[in-house]
Amino acid sequence: MGEVVLQVRALDRVVVVLTGVGVHAFTRRRIGPRVNPRTGTRPGRGRRVALAAERRGLHDAFMSTALVVGGGPNGLAAAAVLASAGVDVTLLEAADAVGGGTRSWAGIVPGLLHDHCSAIHPMAVGSPLFARLRLGEHGLRWRRAEVDCAHPLDDGTAGVLLTDVGRTAAGLGRDARAWRWLFDRPSRGYDTLADDVLGPLLRIPRHPLRLARFGAPTVLPAAVLARGFREERTRALFAGVAAHAFRPLTEPLSSAVGLGILTAGHRHGWAVAEGGSGAIARALLAALEKHGGRVVTGVAVRSPTDLPPADVTLLDLAPTAAADVLGDRLPARVARAYRRFRRGPGAFKVDLAVAGGVPWTAEAARRAATVHLGGPLHEVAATERAVVAGRMPDRPFVLVGQQYLADPGRSAGDVHPVWAYAHVPHAYDGDATEAILRQLERFAPGTRDRVVGMRVTRPADFAAGNANFAGGDILTGAKDVRQLVLGPRTTLSPYDTGVPGVFLCSAATPPGPGAHGMCGAHAAARALAHLRIRP
Repeated sequence: MGEVVLQVRALDRVVVVLTGVGVHAFTRRRIGPRVNPRTGTRPGRGRRVALAAERRGLHDAFMSTALVVGGGPNGLAAAAVLASAGVDVTLLEAADAVGGGTRSWAGIVPGLLHDHCSAIHPMAVGSPLFARLRLGEHGLRWRRAEVDCAHPLDDGTAGVLLTDVGRTAAGLGRDARAWRWLFDRPSRGYDTLADDVLGPLLRIPRHPLRLARFGAPTVLPAAVLARGFREERTRALFAGVAAHAFRPLTEPLSSAVGLGILTAGHRHGWAVAEGGSGAIARALLAALEKHGGRVVTGVAVRSPTDLPPADVTLLDLAPTAAADVLGDRLPARVARAYRRFRRGPGAFKVDLAVAGGVPWTAEAARRAATVHLGGPLHEVAATERAVVAGRMPDRPFVLVGQQYLADPGRSAGDVHPVWAYAHVPHAYDGDATEAILRQLERFAPGTRDRVVGMRVTRPADFAAGNANFAGGDILTGAKDVRQLVLGPRTTLSPYDTGVPGVFLCSAATPPGPGAHGMCGAHAAARALAHLRIRP
């Protein structure tokens, strides 16, 4: 039998083909239609179509395979990126549905739509990944309320955040100039800067001067930066956004999360997904399935024996869970780092059905998609310090979501879904319901009388529904200085596990929590580099 010559187009790795006279290796390359050596011409269109079909069939037979464990926004994002690059992707999710923190549910009162965890998305609207995947073509629509965020104070005033920097600054009195200095230029250049901001910190940035201008204030403790403002409402407004990191506001770099959220929000707004945060998961799933990816739900992966074989494996898991799954395959130094991964405080959530909405004293809060209940700067700083130390404050910091103001279809007539969670100590086993309601009454007297239904989600409930949220830690890890900068271990490649072909893609890796999908995107890029595939 003579030698069989195969043309291989766009293969994802070296392919070994057994022919009649031996074994031949073909490296990945792009090969166009052959030129006829006698005539110097290429095949006609019909023949080219036939050749293309043959090559597609050969490619399907030998294409690289990927396994993604975990179907949160980062797992879905990683899977979609890999599938769009021509990799055969299977995603396994332990729950009955994908989405992780980006899920929505109907209940309490017929017709109400609530978000399970992630609700307001200033970092996701401008996600470079979402733009590349064209999620708008898969039904994702962003909606914005008139006011992005309000932070009411006891005297009835409030710090008010609008998408426009100038209009926000105009409402901050003597701090107008300082607010514009902090956010005007960085927000106008945010789209250029997004790849650097939403990526590992320890790398050569694409735009070093812009990043340096943005990053200089982030090294400050949030309390120090906030005290640079002169108006109490400005200090409180900044402190409330910085508190999204669940860290003491006196720590170095505790300004970073707040500055990032504010800068992104001043560019794209604090938007909600039309039809609930579950729309984000549905759009990512559609992008994955468009390229042939498969999802299998109800499959828990907890040990090495649970992992099907694949050319690359990506884990949308907390580092401790990744250590369990990889077992002895994990290098000892990496296993130690993953086992020492530090957890953050928890969330205690109350979903409310409120007739007529919340009667806020501060008028701006009645128009705000997000309302922060924490009082002045010193009170926010004290409560965040307490929960990190394991103490439950009498007046916890509470985040309130009024997504229906941007997306009215979530309401049922004059009954509206109100989403509220308090920062509590890690694995808190008490009941914070009354503390949350007291904070609502403090800034909106009469709220209790309007509540017609309620559902409580304790830290243990978060963990039961999503293993990444152990102890109610919805950020998947403490965002202290070390883990904020480095991720789960000290390395320039935080997505690499030390096991060839296996990568970590959860919110434990940079840039951290949020529905932006960028942790998954960066991990997928590492996986494609391992496969020697250009995205």
